Amino acid sequence: MTKIKIFLICLLISLTNVITINAQVKATPKPKTSDAVDQLIAKYAKPNEPGIAISVIKDGAIVYKKGVGIANLEYGIPITSSTVFHVASVSKQFTVFSILLLEQDGKLSLDDDIRKYLPEMPNYGNPITLRNLANHTSGIRDNTDLAYLIGTTENDLFSNEQAVKLITSQKGLNFIPGEEFEYCNSGYILLAEIVKRVSGQSFSEFTETRIFKPLKMKNSVFLDNPEMIVKNKAYSYFKQDTYYKSLLNFSFVGSTGLNTTVEDLSLWALNFENKTIGNNIIFDKMNKKSQLNSGEIINYALGQETKNYKGLDVLFHGGGDAGYRSYLLRIPEHNFSLVILSNSREFIPISLAYEIVDCYLKDKEKTIESDKPKSILDYSVLEKFVGDYEVMNGLIVSITNENDTLFHQMKNDNEKVKLIQTDNFEFTYPNLPNSKIIFDLKKETSVTEFKWLISDFVYKGKRMQLKAFDKTKINLNELAGNYYSSEVNTSYNLIAKENTLVATHSRNDDMSLSILQPDIFIGGGFFGKVEFIRNEQNKVIGMYVSGQKSKRIKFDKN
Repeated sequence: MTKIKIFLICLLISLTNVITINAQVKATPKPKTSDAVDQLIAKYAKPNEPGIAISVIKDGAIVYKKGVGIANLEYGIPITSSTVFHVASVSKQFTVFSILLLEQDGKLSLDDDIRKYLPEMPNYGNPITLRNLANHTSGIRDNTDLAYLIGTTENDLFSNEQAVKLITSQKGLNFIPGEEFEYCNSGYILLAEIVKRVSGQSFSEFTETRIFKPLKMKNSVFLDNPEMIVKNKAYSYFKQDTYYKSLLNFSFVGSTGLNTTVEDLSLWALNFENKTIGNNIIFDKMNKKSQLNSGEIINYALGQETKNYKGLDVLFHGGGDAGYRSYLLRIPEHNFSLVILSNSREFIPISLAYEIVDCYLKDKEKTIESDKPKSILDYSVLEKFVGDYEVMNGLIVSITNENDTLFHQMKNDNEKVKLIQTDNFEFTYPNLPNSKIIFDLKKETSVTEFKWLISDFVYKGKRMQLKAFDKTKINLNELAGNYYSSEVNTSYNLIAKENTLVATHSRNDDMSLSILQPDIFIGGGFFGKVEFIRNEQNKVIGMYVSGQKSKRIKFDKN
């Protein structure tokens, strides 16, 4: 499995305090907040590298906007505040807003069964509502995994129509709707399709008519045709010694697809204050945290996430496709919003976003200290954390204790990462910025799961009980063969090669599968875990393939 890439943590920039020496000496003017932000973004202003554009909105006005770096490395075109970027998942709040506008028109309801508008969707036994799609509790398999499984990448042309057909061909769900939260792009592709069918307009036309024109967002479009020319658009890049283009030809809309500028997104953020379009009912629904069937409250609202930062209630969403990165946050209590867009895959928006928040709202922030003193865990407690955990399908993490120190190691990866204890049950994962692991001690004798926090995302690692077995008794030849899935209309050929099982595909690279348990193998990504199916005669008749967000897609052995 590929090692997690180590990012460098950006250093905070300190501001010098102004000191009045005496009454006879005139006080030095206090540095402007904009000067502090200039200093923060100066490191991204490199002459031959991609960069960023940002805007800050405070008390009903844009108080800061700037672009640094290069939008097009071939021609040396600089980034400005009017440069157009693909903003990836920041698009989702526009999709929810479109649905809520149609609900306001009386044409649909968030609590409608989606099969009312998508009759081709299978009946899974439990209804899926539009709300389930909007708050990621539908259980539907993610289209990204499905697309990669059939050999499609970001470089390939792939439309909403193709994505809808693929999604609606799935015979199973990841979980019962409303039982869990799992971020799912498929849900938003389906929401965009519902907007299209209910309104009679394409999703791009609907958002242009109902959102962009009324808000005077003149440089915004949902790009449903990748061949369309978008003026003043930044290319996206990634770095491997030098910079390369990171191509993006997907034309999905709803889950992604919005092309816009920081200036236009500022007008969008201001609409939450001015309410040029929409009303309090719509905004309250968008801002309210969601609830699972169990009654558990989750931090995802509708098209927006929620968090508390230094006592400030933040509504936000980030995005990333190809080499594009985006982040939009709002702090309604203080009429504050921030937009950050980039065309570099290496850029981490969260590393900059909250430094800028500190510049503007330092006097509003609170330092929250725990009343409970921090303690050092003893050896016996550390032992309770030791074990194997499944974070995603096929992503297995082993936690070991060596000399009273915990180490984190992924299956098929030789690297052991030392975890740094910061509090009871809480450890920093040093190989990623803004990353930590929190163990959940539900029983006195063992830990059942941990939460792995990476920036704004939370991944649960659930304890696995792996049994000892003799690998030499695994007959790879009986597992080899051709497997076909009608759900994704594609085949994989499994070959026993040098004591390894290799999955081959007409478009994807060969993938080596390693044994986790008898009849269970792990690969990686969209081919994360393979579970072989046997009949009553113990003959292998198929396999289930699970990706990161697509569980148990059935393949029949020919």
